[in-house]
Amino acid sequence: MTDTIIAYPNLAAARLGTEIVSVTDQFFASAERMLAETPPRFIADKFDDHGKWMDGWETRRRRGPGHDSAIVRLGAPGDVHQLEIDTAHFTGNYPMAASVDACVLGDGEDPASARWQPLLTMTALQGDHLHRFTLPTPGHATHVRLNLHPDGGVARFRVLGRPRVDWAGVDADQEVELSAARLGGQVLALSDAHYGWPHSLLYPGRGLNMGDGWETRRRREPGFDWCVIGLGHRGRVTGLEVDTAFFKGNFPAQVSVQAANLEDHADTALLRASSMFWPTLLTPQPLGPDAMHHFQDQLETLDAVTHVRLNMHPDGGISRFRVFGQIQ
Repeated sequence: MTDTIIAYPNLAAARLGTEIVSVTDQFFASAERMLAETPPRFIADKFDDHGKWMDGWETRRRRGPGHDSAIVRLGAPGDVHQLEIDTAHFTGNYPMAASVDACVLGDGEDPASARWQPLLTMTALQGDHLHRFTLPTPGHATHVRLNLHPDGGVARFRVLGRPRVDWAGVDADQEVELSAARLGGQVLALSDAHYGWPHSLLYPGRGLNMGDGWETRRRREPGFDWCVIGLGHRGRVTGLEVDTAFFKGNFPAQVSVQAANLEDHADTALLRASSMFWPTLLTPQPLGPDAMHHFQDQLETLDAVTHVRLNMHPDGGISRFRVFGQIQ
């Protein structure tokens, strides 16, 4: 990806704590596999005790009426705007159709007694194909139910949207991770993402490997790479964290950060163009390989901001980026 505008984050990302609550059947392949954030793989000679190993969720062949389903508790409950159902590598064993329902549950409430509302009515699927669906009206959800009609396999299932956060419960003097994906932080635009997936920047914990982060191609022209991040809430920045975990021969020489307080930021293309002129929050600072870097005293004094632009000089890879602050 080069000079790209990014879609909604995946509310069902495994790294956000998404869980499979219940499943009617997973004889051939566990439903948890469809939540993986790596591209689906096909290993021709890999078999297990149940048959051909598949990178996704696959049920047994249904011999009676009904259909299979899996209930997913979203790691980041929120408003669902898009759905992705990927049948990659499922060619003779994909479902004829799929549908998706949603519900909103409080802590401890049982999905079995939930009032489910349709997000996606029964829709025909193709084999070995990525299906993208944009909802006409966003649907609020803490849980979603993927239905396979009547059975079969799905490689990946993604629920794209915006997290809902109860900011009223956060004290004004409390320091929070304003950029966290689970709190609504979102990568909106970037110069390049030849390697890795930029949303990983905002995930909790440290990276799993060098592929779990944002990495650009080798820059052969003047300039530097960058990405624009929308914070989950407007806030006064008190600290930054840049983690180059696993990036040892390809970490950026320096990093800098700009920031802005934007009242209207619906036009992402304009956001991308204007970000180069934003005020400086952090002047260029040196980075090291495979290390956590903290910046507090080095920050310039700015009022509350809604967006930041992370610049890596000139290119390279960053595993995690965190913006801490107090909501305003």
